[in-house]
Amino acid sequence: MIQQYNEQQPIKTDLETSRTTLMPIFSSGENPISTTTTIPTSDRDDCSIFSDILSPVISSSSSYKMNLSIPSFPVIPAEGNKSIVFQNLKAKLSGSQADLAEVYQFLIPEFKIGTLDALVVISDELVKYDQFVESVAWKIVDILRILLNGDIDKICANLLVNDKTVDQYLKTFQWDIMKFRAEKSLQEIAEILNEEVSAIDTNMKAKLAHYNQVKGNLQALEKKQTGNLSVRNLADVVKKEHFVLDSEYLETLLVAVPRNHYKSWHSKFETLTQYVVPRSTQKIAEDDEYGLFNVTLFKRVSTDFANRCREEKFICRDFKYNEDEMANQRKEFEEVGATEKELWSALLRLANTNFGEVFSAWIHFKAMKVYVESVLRYGLPPDFMSATIKPKPKMDKRIREILNNQYGKLGGVLSRETQKDEAIEEYQNLIDKDYYPYVWFQIQFNVKKITS
Repeated sequence: MIQQYNEQQPIKTDLETSRTTLMPIFSSGENPISTTTTIPTSDRDDCSIFSDILSPVISSSSSYKMNLSIPSFPVIPAEGNKSIVFQNLKAKLSGSQADLAEVYQFLIPEFKIGTLDALVVISDELVKYDQFVESVAWKIVDILRILLNGDIDKICANLLVNDKTVDQYLKTFQWDIMKFRAEKSLQEIAEILNEEVSAIDTNMKAKLAHYNQVKGNLQALEKKQTGNLSVRNLADVVKKEHFVLDSEYLETLLVAVPRNHYKSWHSKFETLTQYVVPRSTQKIAEDDEYGLFNVTLFKRVSTDFANRCREEKFICRDFKYNEDEMANQRKEFEEVGATEKELWSALLRLANTNFGEVFSAWIHFKAMKVYVESVLRYGLPPDFMSATIKPKPKMDKRIREILNNQYGKLGGVLSRETQKDEAIEEYQNLIDKDYYPYVWFQIQFNVKKITS
């Protein structure tokens, strides 16, 4: 029993004891089948994944252990033959008589267990890691949404994991034994995964901040090129012949006049101040709201002239004709635009690559949770079969009924004989609030919710 485990001693599980405490009992001769319930949804596609993982553990007798998590992952007692157990589960849910779900085997290696104390600690840490990695995955999806203007098809096209869609990756998941060798401790593997995701998160934040800065600069420059003649940049509107240049006493001002004030402008501009050159105005350009006029006057009255224009609802533009400055402005606009496009492409590629890395890490954490929770809940040896279930639309309730009917006896001992066991109550926080005869985790990955 659990109270027999010393914090410094490796876990040793007596099978007979497990059957009366943590390990559910399946007494009939059939191979039990675990199913999973997912959140009902009408949209189930590569970008909308609802799943559970189930992992039951089998001992040499009729004890079973189950965990559920991701598209639908049932874990069933294997009794040394995982293939037969999986085929039975598949027949129950996706056979010719019951087309309720897609069922795939969810392969998890055997990890180093260590002490019970270490297992309890890693169980708590995996919850935090799981939440963190999921949040990073969604941050990357949000970056893709921004870069691709919310186009769901383009977003989904960039959500690839090992060159597979999210849906296909979950169906064909295999533990990456090259990167995360099972002979390492669970703590070491979790730390490696967490460090990789943390580094990706930091890098993505820096790249996004740089892109946003450049994009902000470009938008500020673009804003100057748009709008009406009272606010927009005039470098591409005026020409050299519209100005009196290189004069010691005279200068040319540009004034935006509302279209319904043209008559007023022509009748008043010469008398707004002294020293305005008569008949020196002409309309240079026009849009839906304003006409742009030039006017030549003595430099010493330019400030007074601008103030009087404001009183008459004419807008005197702050513009000096300088060919070098205008050329620099055009060059800056082109360079910032080119930089923004380059950073956009680089960030898109990085988001595409990093999403695959982060999502893969997330599912590896889920696999570890399935394994750890199974051992904590049902004891050793960890002999169980895990499967992925992706329910057909509106079939979640039916699948759950089949699983509960098939594995109801697995939860009977735990629900009856351990209610008063203080040692078990100590670990109640390790068990899902919604209790089933199997350990159950759920993944809801619906990209459409952020684009609606």
